[in-house]
Order: sequence, then C-alpha cells, then structure tokens
Amino acid sequence: MQQQTYLNKINDDGFAIVPDMISNGILSDIVNALNQVPLGNATRVRQGSLYAVRDLLNQLPSLSSFTQDVSLRALIKPILGKGAKVVRAIFFDKTSQANWLVPWHQDLTITVQKQCDITGFGPWSKKAGILHVQPPPSVLENMLTLRIHLDDCLVENGALSVIPGSHRRGRMSHNQIQALRQVTPEVLCPVSKGGVMVMRPLLLHASSASLNPSHRRVLHFEYSASQLPGELAWCDAP
Repeated sequence: MQQQTYLNKINDDGFAIVPDMISNGILSDIVNALNQVPLGNATRVRQGSLYAVRDLLNQLPSLSSFTQDVSLRALIKPILGKGAKVVRAIFFDKTSQANWLVPWHQDLTITVQKQCDITGFGPWSKKAGILHVQPPPSVLENMLTLRIHLDDCLVENGALSVIPGSHRRGRMSHNQIQALRQVTPEVLCPVSKGGVMVMRPLLLHASSASLNPSHRRVLHFEYSASQLPGELAWCDAP
C-alpha cells in the first residue's frame, strides 16, 4: 500500500489493513515468548489455555524492542510523528476454551500510573490491578492502535467488523451507536497471519464468536506522542 493511500484510509475510514508486515521468524519468536509469560493478576487462563495478558510489556519486557520495530514505526511515524511510543499493550486469543463475542464499541479508556483529579478525565476503574480512565476525546483522537496478527484472523474465527468513518464522530452514546448502525454498513476485516490492522481508538468495532475456534492470537499496541496533563502518566510508556 502506498503511503498516501494508507494515510487517506486512516483519515477517512479510521483503519487500514497492511498484509505480510511481520515475518514468520519474528512471529514464532513472539509466540515462544508468550508461552513463557508468568501467570498472575495480569493474565487470564481458561482450561489451561492463556487467552489474555494485560500490562503486556511489564509481563514480557522482551517485547518492548518489537514495539519499535522498523516495520511498525513505518505505520506510526507518518501519523503520530517520531516521538510516538506504546502506551498500552495487550495480548488476547480466541480458542475453543475462550470464545466470546465483543459488541459494538469504541476504545474509550487509557491506562495510567496513578489516579489524579483532572478535569475531563473520568470515570475511573481498575482491571487486573491497573488504573483505567476515560480521557477527553482529544486524547483518543491523537492515538493509533496496531493489531499484530500472530494467526489468521478470518471470517470464521472472529475477524473484526468496523463502521468506516465512525472515528470522526467523537465519543458516542449507546443510542448514537445504534442509530449509526442503521444507516451505515459495517465492513468485515479479515487479516492473515503476519498482517497488521491499524485503527483509531474511536472507530466503532465488534467481533463475533469464532465459528471454527482455533488460535486467533493478536497483539494490541496503542501508541501516542502526547503527554498527559498534570501528574497523569501513561502506564506502559517506557
């Protein structure tokens, strides 16, 4: 994909799919590293199968260098600038032991190191011991998410669906989401192993439960070049 086409896709649609970005050798190294993640508060296991890891870079520091891989930087730098860094990293999988659907939503929270009373930030919550907060939409509008696919993520095993252009509507209420769905067709986004889906956090997206459950492992990296106000600090930023 040419750079201008890529930039137009992110600006207009809120997402782009870039195939064959990550080599099989790197993917294999990542999977091997994930198999060594220590179980604890940040991990989720069902019937012996690891299906989610929050706070991923602290659980698996060896992945930090991969977040700055030249191929990933090529996707981030033209949009966020050279100062962008990972501010949240998550791993998740769908298997026969952990197979769920995700309803239509926007990614509305960020993770931070400590709670501070700052106008526009809230409500607050805690997941796996990590502080989450909803920031003003302007913070989310200046972020970019990379979904790195360690396996094929196709129609039959829970590929994302999105509503193109919905990222430009700001933070939406439940009623606004339902109304938009009535008039705007959704787009299914299958991605093959090694491909990267780039998306804005405010893009409306959902995924179905897998019809043919097998591994559907994804690394979810959120990037920002912005500093948070006051004493707020990104949780995962190096």
